[in-house]
Amino acid sequence: MLKSFLRLHPIAQPAPGSAKPVAIVDIGSNSVRLVAYQGLSRAPTPIFNEKAMCGLGKGVVTTGRLPEEGVDKALMALRRYRALCDMMGVHDIEVIATAAARDAQNGPAFIEAARAAIGRDISLLPGKREAELSALGVISSVHQPDGVVGDLGGGSLELIDVKGDVLGKGVTLPLGGLALMDASKRSPREATRIARKAIADAKPLETLKGRIFYAVGGTWRSLAKLHMRQRNYPLGVMHNYRIQTNEAADFAALVEHVDSAAIEDIDVVSAARRPLLAYGAVVLDEIIRRARPKEIIISAAGVREGLLFERLSEAERKVDPLLAGSRELETLFSRAPGYGDDLSAWTDAFMASTDIDETAEEKRLRHAACLLSDIAWRAHPEYRAERAMNIVTQGPFVSIDHPGRAFLSLAIIMRHEGPDGGGGIGTVRSLLTTRLFVRARVLGAAMRAAYLISASMPGILPRTSLIVRKRVLTLTLPGDYADLASERVLNRLKSLARLLGMDAQIDIAV
Repeated sequence: MLKSFLRLHPIAQPAPGSAKPVAIVDIGSNSVRLVAYQGLSRAPTPIFNEKAMCGLGKGVVTTGRLPEEGVDKALMALRRYRALCDMMGVHDIEVIATAAARDAQNGPAFIEAARAAIGRDISLLPGKREAELSALGVISSVHQPDGVVGDLGGGSLELIDVKGDVLGKGVTLPLGGLALMDASKRSPREATRIARKAIADAKPLETLKGRIFYAVGGTWRSLAKLHMRQRNYPLGVMHNYRIQTNEAADFAALVEHVDSAAIEDIDVVSAARRPLLAYGAVVLDEIIRRARPKEIIISAAGVREGLLFERLSEAERKVDPLLAGSRELETLFSRAPGYGDDLSAWTDAFMASTDIDETAEEKRLRHAACLLSDIAWRAHPEYRAERAMNIVTQGPFVSIDHPGRAFLSLAIIMRHEGPDGGGGIGTVRSLLTTRLFVRARVLGAAMRAAYLISASMPGILPRTSLIVRKRVLTLTLPGDYADLASERVLNRLKSLARLLGMDAQIDIAV
């Protein structure tokens, strides 16, 4: 009898409801945005996200004042956001304002009106503070960043060095898209001259050569979205999208000098953003010329995420957000939360017994895959692999690059379809190196065997072991689990063993 196996196990439950929702309202120079999150955590999940393109910074450089039309639109949006937060039961609301409200003569009057509209105090961020928060946003969502964060808004550009969790001294430059458009009187040549002069003295760029430039802000995200479309890129996820420096410079030069209406696939960029593309391209091109970074990485996280990260305890900040997000999905969707941790430890011992070398990054990806291995069990068997892949490739994960997403997708597809499957991964396969592809196949085959042994129930795998002994893949079962041994289990072990170039066997411990 399999007494341990027949014990009752907890079935998947909704995420704990104790976390209180929190919202950030960002009054920017180009847009006013509300983002409400499920709660404060290392991997915060947005539950509502809306922006209004108000253009508060339009004309501030030349007139010194916020435009009336922009002010009216912003106040209307803030009143709506207040109603939405009341409706959603969000009471923890932080409101910030940036360059346009900071620089305009009528900024103080607008802040007072905005405070009445949203019903909350408003923090008017100095440029250096904005840079620090942008950097914290990148730290919270990019694994071990090393380079310079550039946050391009409508009114200003903030630059700050970041290495791990250490911040440099931030600077702010009047190079936001709306500000540069106004200052240059819509002349690309003049915009280039202004940008080049301002960037020449930017201290953070002095140490960027050969490192990574983290591009934050809606205009640069729009440029990246256009670049993705023109490449026919297999993923639509913006965060952690990488562009090699030479390619970024060539693409920026194209956008600078061609009318946006004539650019192929321009329809992927909203009409409100298109006029600013050329100015964002000018600034990016000048940063590349000045500092020669190794590559450009787009970060979808910035000031708002930095504010949330800042509110976490030191212990919470040290939690890996990829694993935290994966564990949350396991809690929500797996048949028995806790199995993923068992599987992680089980595959730790298996990998250590093989001659497969594994980097620290590959290990954390494997652990994430283990946590996600059973999230599609409620789907029809024919569609479990597809459902799991969609969740992984399209999910709001952070601290993972696009090859990492492809790795997780392939490993979980092969957990359902076997190591000779994986056809469903399609063009995402092109993001994988041969090294990651091989490791995904091995992990998928190991998880596939683990499922037959444990039925994805926690508490089973820790009493078994799968290790390589003298070039034989050996599954060891305790005596009271002897009935778990079967031809089907052995066949799955043999499938894994073939990938390793060895035989397989099942031993029963006495």
